[in-house]
Amino acid sequence: MLFNSYGFILVFLPVAFIGFFWLGRRFTHPVALTWLVWMSLVFYGWWNPAYLVIIFFSLLFNYAIGIQLDSQRRQRKPGNRILALGVAVNLVLLGYYKYAGFLTENLNTVLGTQWPRPEILLPLAISFFTFQQIAYLVDTHRGVTHQYKFLQYCLFVTFFPQFVAGPIVHHKEILPQFSRPEIYRIQPRMISMGTAFFFVGLFKKVVIADEAALYASPLFSAAAGGMDLTLAEAWLAGLSYTFQLYFDFSGYSDMAVGLGMLFGIRLPLNFHSPYKAGSIIEFWRRWHITLSRFLRDYLYFALGGNRKGSARRYLNLVATMLLGGLWHGAGWTYVVWGGLHGFMLALNHGWRYMKTRLDIVQDKTVSQPSSGVLSPLPVARMGSALGVGLTFGLVVVGWVFFRAPNLPTAFSIVGSMGMVDQTHLAHHHGVISLNTGYNFVAALLAVVWLLPNTQQIMGRYFHPLPVDVPLTKESPPTKLLWRPSPLWALGVAILAGMGILGLSRVSEFIYFQF
Repeated sequence: MLFNSYGFILVFLPVAFIGFFWLGRRFTHPVALTWLVWMSLVFYGWWNPAYLVIIFFSLLFNYAIGIQLDSQRRQRKPGNRILALGVAVNLVLLGYYKYAGFLTENLNTVLGTQWPRPEILLPLAISFFTFQQIAYLVDTHRGVTHQYKFLQYCLFVTFFPQFVAGPIVHHKEILPQFSRPEIYRIQPRMISMGTAFFFVGLFKKVVIADEAALYASPLFSAAAGGMDLTLAEAWLAGLSYTFQLYFDFSGYSDMAVGLGMLFGIRLPLNFHSPYKAGSIIEFWRRWHITLSRFLRDYLYFALGGNRKGSARRYLNLVATMLLGGLWHGAGWTYVVWGGLHGFMLALNHGWRYMKTRLDIVQDKTVSQPSSGVLSPLPVARMGSALGVGLTFGLVVVGWVFFRAPNLPTAFSIVGSMGMVDQTHLAHHHGVISLNTGYNFVAALLAVVWLLPNTQQIMGRYFHPLPVDVPLTKESPPTKLLWRPSPLWALGVAILAGMGILGLSRVSEFIYFQF
């Protein structure tokens, strides 16, 4: 079931909402939680009820392993083997459904065999709920969390606002909230904020992201079909997909946060204006924040982090991002995309280290009088703008690999993006209107660089969960801050109307594929 569908907005959500608060007031809190778990499973199994077998197994297995790990910890026993078993079973389950076909294809290529590629239907959200439960097992082993009741654990994993495409939540963020009595009472301010978040997200997805897809998809399809794109077409392909993915994921993230608020639950931020980042390091502090946190805490640190010298640190960064790329999809395009970001992160950290050393050396020298050509403030602003522009350009190139169906298509588009043959860019193939497309992406570029994001607009009342990742503190003008008022209600209603009217061309969220 999609958030951006009539069935979800007009039927599922009202039934889930009314049932939860009615049961919470009329009966006990566990009854209301049971209702929410059941509705979350209905949401998950809507497309294919067979998915429910997998999630039931995953829930039962990981909860049982968690009990054993907690017991071992209380008895002061290591529990390493139990943890290894739990992590291994989760990874095998993920590997079979997500990577069996990819592995078979590559083994056939390397060994010259002809093993048939298994036709396996990828279960929705398997990457998300697998990572979420691995983190739970590791934290139980470390003694970071204690054992919860099975009903609470089920809701922690299956809570439908974040179940299919994140955020990847920590137990310490969500489980304690289910014990708070106030979430079982209707909170008007939380509901008004949640409604605003949801319909702003719907507008981003339906009106902006799906419109950008009308430019990106034909160009990527043309390149995949063997057509050599011109310089202008290649950059329009990259830029239009860059904004499609941005508003698709930003829209989903807003809708997830809003849906959580409707039920009195605060979900962590997962998206914070990443195209305003002045470096690749900052980009990953703003893009898919909870995935960055997971990769850092449970993979990068497990590999040794920066504790074993600079060379090992950079190697760990690249290895972490390679695996992060493979997490997104079973294909070499994702591996290249992850490796590219890992390499850029290593370079970025290396540059920062060198800059720090140079600053230390300069501080020890006698300062010279300024030439007066440029004052420090304009120089700093120029450097910041250059950093944002360079980072954005590198991210656009990376997204080409992320979107392309195969490596030849990706290299073809990237090659056309760097083309300097003036005769080749004097014509285009007529796949789409270039002028209209560039006007559209220019407008979106102004939006993402100049306007505040949703959580900043809602900042007067919205207090997100801390996510252990530094967030910038930009504050929009007071006039742009949301508040409960008839004017803002009218604005949200207009966005909601435009979003609902656009549901005739329903398309799934991009991160639903992972």
